Parts: sequence; C-alpha cells; structure tokens
Amino acid sequence: MEYLVTMTTHVPDGTSDQEVADVRAREAANTSKLVARGHLLRLWRPPLAPGEWRSLGLFAAADEAELEEVLASMPLRIWRTDEVTPLSLHPNDPGLQAIAGGTEFLTTFTVTVTEGTTEQVVADTMAREAQRAKELAGQGHLLRLWRCPAGGGPDALGLWRASDSAELRAMLESLPMDPWMTEEITPLTSHPSDPALAGK
Repeated sequence: MEYLVTMTTHVPDGTSDQEVADVRAREAANTSKLVARGHLLRLWRPPLAPGEWRSLGLFAAADEAELEEVLASMPLRIWRTDEVTPLSLHPNDPGLQAIAGGTEFLTTFTVTVTEGTTEQVVADTMAREAQRAKELAGQGHLLRLWRCPAGGGPDALGLWRASDSAELRAMLESLPMDPWMTEEITPLTSHPSDPALAGK
C-alpha cells in the first residue's frame, strides 16, 4: 500500500548546529536504506514559510503498522511530526515513475456532481475523464493518481508534471469532470534525497 506523509520538523531551541548536522547526516544515510528496501518511493519539498522545515514523502508499506516502523526508523523523527494519508488505487492511475523536465505538482480533487445529473451523464463523463487522463499520461503530464480515504477529505490525489502552474491549470480545466471538481494545487521542488533523482 502507498501512503503520502507530510513530515514537519521542529528543532528544539538550543540544539547545536553540530547536532542538527549529525542528525541530518544519519537521516540521509537512513533514507538510502529505505529506498533500497522499497519503502521510500519519492520525496519532495512543498512551498515553505521562512524557518519552516517540511517534506512530503511517498512511502510503501504492507500496512500502517509497518509504515510506523519505517517512519520511526528515521533519525529526524525525534524532532518531527508526521501526517499520514493512506492512498488506494485509482482506476485512471498511469503508474508512471520516470521524471523529465518541468515542475511536479500535487493536486487534490473533491468531486461534487451537480444535483439532478442523470446516472448516464455521470457514467459518460467518467468514461471521457478516463480517456483524457490516459491522454495526459501519454504526454507525460499525469504521473500518478490515487484515491484518498473516504470521510470529509479530498476524493483523489494526483501527481503531475507541467512547465508551470498555468499549463497545469489548463490541463485540469480540460478534464471532463472539471465542472464538478474543486482542486487544490501544491507546487513541488526537488528534495536532495528523492529516489527519483538518484544517478542524475
């Protein structure tokens, strides 16, 4: 199973620069081990406020208990809080792993079908949505797509690549379900320990 983990670090006041450097060095070494074991799939930095220390990670684990063992093994955990979102398969997920030029973005989608829409219109729109998602994946823009847990949050999470936010916005507006969707876009920057950058 895959999980999106928002990792926020708060270094206690009075911690020496040397101690921070030591923990960060151990974190980088441990990250390599997690990648080799198949637990850490991707790592990004979202937009940060001054002094904020936060990362987004895509992890794989058999279940939440194994994920907790993985997260607890990370040296920065002594100063970090983790927010975990379990992800499940989405029928339109292209499963692309390679990265190329452009910026990556995470998007959340919440779908609210307009009241009075017939089941046939919903089915037809979903079929056109699947086709458009396949086209965008074929162009290298839609990399991954997951379903989020039910219960008040977003319905789906997508990983995209685009030249900028305007290009991404145009792609999202091209989705047949766009009139029913509320999206939230998070631009991502590379993290030095991102497994996708290995060897680059």
